[in-house]
Amino acid sequence: MTALDALTLSISEGITGVVGANGAGKSTFLRILLGLLEPSSGTATVFGHDVVRERHTIRRLVGYMPEHDCLPADSSAAEFVMHLGRLSGLPRVAARERTAEVLRHVGLYEERYRPMGTYSTGMQQRVKLAQALVHDPRLLVLDEPTNGLDPAGRDEMLALVRRTGREFGISVLVSSHLLGELERTCSSLVVIEQGVLRQQLTVDALTSEIPQFAVEVDGDVEAVITQLTDGGWAVTRERSGFVLALPPGDHEAAHRAADAVRDACAAVQAGLLRFERGRTRVDALFHGDDSDEVAA
Repeated sequence: MTALDALTLSISEGITGVVGANGAGKSTFLRILLGLLEPSSGTATVFGHDVVRERHTIRRLVGYMPEHDCLPADSSAAEFVMHLGRLSGLPRVAARERTAEVLRHVGLYEERYRPMGTYSTGMQQRVKLAQALVHDPRLLVLDEPTNGLDPAGRDEMLALVRRTGREFGISVLVSSHLLGELERTCSSLVVIEQGVLRQQLTVDALTSEIPQFAVEVDGDVEAVITQLTDGGWAVTRERSGFVLALPPGDHEAAHRAADAVRDACAAVQAGLLRFERGRTRVDALFHGDDSDEVAA
């Protein structure tokens, strides 16, 4: 099968998300950039270095956090991360110092001497992130970094990714099929579908405002909706509230809509829990024309 089909793109600095369903070609793309897989045709470069002829140079410049489990259970995090630092060319003292720094960064400093076989899934993911950072790379490649984590663990890992890009000044390329995570973390997106580049755009450009308000109320939702529809507003019921559509081209409609929602809630003695402008979501990329969903 053809994993990637004439995929042509250029990735700049910052945190870039590689989006696609399972089997879209994301991992193949990353492995080619890392020099772990040779392309059958075409070329690729990382910081100007060819991925086939200069793969060893690239590996000194790039940190890689794989999706699969790869940690020796009997080794401690300190031993493992320091060993990989030495393999990346760091002298022993520098490797020890960098190991302490990155384990503190990922929140494992107090647990660094425990065997990794006793670690939770979240702690193991943090070790994988630490070993990718130990040699101070210019680019960090993360393949499904939140794989196997619970919601709290995913939030913590995404916060670490954002801090890494902000505090260390390292560019990050992160692959995931969880669109909401990339929307919260990345500055730009590369969308791959069946090995083909579908779109490349910034998150800000994608998640632009749309002429809708998302509303949640504490009280009789149906009564509030009736008040608004009687006043001529177009309202669509949602699971946790409703969406109020603004007339196209009417620049003053947003102010009138705010007044109308306030008055409708007051009329039926309902509390207003949420009233915010709708934005296009990242998952709109995969839903065609029926994609104007309001962000939660």
